[in-house]
Amino acid sequence: MEWEAVIGLEIHAQLATNSKIFSGASTAFGAEPNTQACAVDLALPGTLPVFNEEALRMAVKFGLAIDANIGRTSVFDRKNYFYPDLPKGYQTSQLFFPIVGEGHVDITLEDGTTKRVGVTRAHLEEDAGKSLHDEFPGMTGIDLNRAGTPLLEIVSEPDMRSAEEAVAYVRKIHSIVTSLGICDGNMAEGSFRCDCNVSVRLKGEEEFGTRTETKNINSFRFIEKAILGEIDRQIDLIEDGGRVVQETRLYDANKNETRSMRSKEEANDYRYFPCPDLLPIVIDEDYIDVIRDNLPELPDARKARFIEEYKLSDYDAMVLSGDHHMATYFETVAKAAGDSKLTANWVMGELSKHLNQNDTTIADSPVSADQLGGLLVRIKDNTISGNIAKKVFEAMWSEGGTADEIIEAKGLKQVTDTGAIEKIVDDVIANCTKQVEQYTSAEPEKRGKMIGFFMGQVMKATGGKANPGAVTGILKKKLDALCD
Repeated sequence: MEWEAVIGLEIHAQLATNSKIFSGASTAFGAEPNTQACAVDLALPGTLPVFNEEALRMAVKFGLAIDANIGRTSVFDRKNYFYPDLPKGYQTSQLFFPIVGEGHVDITLEDGTTKRVGVTRAHLEEDAGKSLHDEFPGMTGIDLNRAGTPLLEIVSEPDMRSAEEAVAYVRKIHSIVTSLGICDGNMAEGSFRCDCNVSVRLKGEEEFGTRTETKNINSFRFIEKAILGEIDRQIDLIEDGGRVVQETRLYDANKNETRSMRSKEEANDYRYFPCPDLLPIVIDEDYIDVIRDNLPELPDARKARFIEEYKLSDYDAMVLSGDHHMATYFETVAKAAGDSKLTANWVMGELSKHLNQNDTTIADSPVSADQLGGLLVRIKDNTISGNIAKKVFEAMWSEGGTADEIIEAKGLKQVTDTGAIEKIVDDVIANCTKQVEQYTSAEPEKRGKMIGFFMGQVMKATGGKANPGAVTGILKKKLDALCD
């Protein structure tokens, strides 16, 4: 039997407002627990919410960015449920009349194929507090600082058929909200997280299978692993004669598996009704037009510009333009180095390798764009070789400092004196008689590969500081002369 996954995602993006959606309490991350939850956030008797217009403006920006219908009239509803991190017993959200209606985003997969994924809606709501299960043995702590933080919940159509497509979609939404400046996109801090709705069906069937929802996944890698694991779990369950139960699940990263959390609620379980404390929000075309006229450069437009302006390949432009912070970093380095291809290679290569190994983001990179730009300038002017540059980068990453400071302190300047290089080449040739004989007796077309041995010996003798181009030229000239 050939199975097919059906995937829909709900992305929660915390909006980058200074205050909460219905109160003046701060939204700053990292404060002491329960120091940023005011009486309004907790809906204490006698308090009334006041809507934060900045949250509306940010939601409209997103709607325009995905070519969606903007609700000229939107209404807040009460979503009723009881959970420790929601002490007032309901969440103020939008169900019947959301601010953003149907839209779409286009994703590009690793093989270069593109796909359009529909966005059903994006609605405004308040975030709940946070349950802390590991802080107190045998107990759960509740931090209500997050309660009332404005959220934009972005609901996709069930258009995705693989974990790869799902991750590409999440990355695209992440790129859009960070480019718009409406969300910092920090998944580790929970300001951008995802619920994954997954079901399976036999290939060719039209009817959807029973879906599960895996809640609050906060990294691209975990989204992929959770979806892959849930697909396998559902297929195994069905093929063993069982049936999938509609439920809410959690992803355990340590065990790389999902586990049951609670039965899945339907909309009617929440007893939605219009919030009596908030009037409908009504906006006109002028309001929308002003926001449209001030939209920043979006990811697709930035990718096209990178191809045109920096002469990058489609793949390089896609990688470097997809994340707002990555794009800004790349452009800063490219302007300093004056070489976009060299910059792309280093940003996508050495820098990205270190970011991944240290599980950090480019926004928190210990090597700034100006520092990397200075390093690439020294490669271009032959002060150091590419291999030495990696050692300098490692020092910049772990110790700080500029490329020039590290090169000077560690004595890493490249040897470009051809006289000095010639002397070392002569010594290598004199001490490697066996390899010289093999070189001189080989067919001319095979000698190119054999020169690598001699190159290695020269670089070893100079501590890797000899100019590779100069070494290659001198070696070839002297070795070829022995063949005559």
